[in-house]
Amino acid sequence: MAAERTSAPTAAAPALPSLGGKKHSYRERVADALRAALIAGELRPGEVYSAPTLAARFGVSATPVREAMLDLAKEGLVDTVPNKGFRVTAVSEKQLDEYTHIRALVEIPTVVALAMTAEPVSLEALRPAAREIVQAAVAGDLIAYVEADTRFHLGLLALAGNAHLVEVVGDLRKRSRLYGLTALLEAGRLLASAEEHLELLDALTARDQNAVREVMTRHLGHVRGLWAAGRPAAQ
Repeated sequence: MAAERTSAPTAAAPALPSLGGKKHSYRERVADALRAALIAGELRPGEVYSAPTLAARFGVSATPVREAMLDLAKEGLVDTVPNKGFRVTAVSEKQLDEYTHIRALVEIPTVVALAMTAEPVSLEALRPAAREIVQAAVAGDLIAYVEADTRFHLGLLALAGNAHLVEVVGDLRKRSRLYGLTALLEAGRLLASAEEHLELLDALTARDQNAVREVMTRHLGHVRGLWAAGRPAAQ
């Protein structure tokens, strides 16, 4: 296990992302930003973060951060450390493999079916989110990348009309940690992964089920590669 330590603020303080869809409360917006930072790997497993430290990093007050972290604790993403803050929970290789397997079983056939059932106007409504993912990759903004990526994929799955499916995949995404995003960005490969979202929309609007299956399979394979690429050494 990594040595317990409380992290100091980083030099660059990311702003809260601009969230689409329904209006969120301020606490929910803070929770979304913290969750995105955690999924992107900017908040590292085993490290202890205090509410004031995170508040300074995100440019907000400590109270909504503390409340948001308690919400993340209920999701199993962090553990409460009395009188210190919150420790990011670790995810094992076995768990990551299981998450990827479940996502492949659920997402690939669902999205392939959308090639025949989704209205073109509904698919095109997702294109701005796909472009945001690409823009975030170009800018190297990992938090914005994760936020837009989540919005795109859950929005796409919502077109199948199964709210419970969207909830299940959303929970899997929260529990997954894209530790390899930074490594992929530094290797110049993040943009290619981002552009797959536009490629997927093109295949869907063309009603090409084979192409949709190929892109989705490739894309989810990259996701597991991301997890593996940047994981800390086994403790």
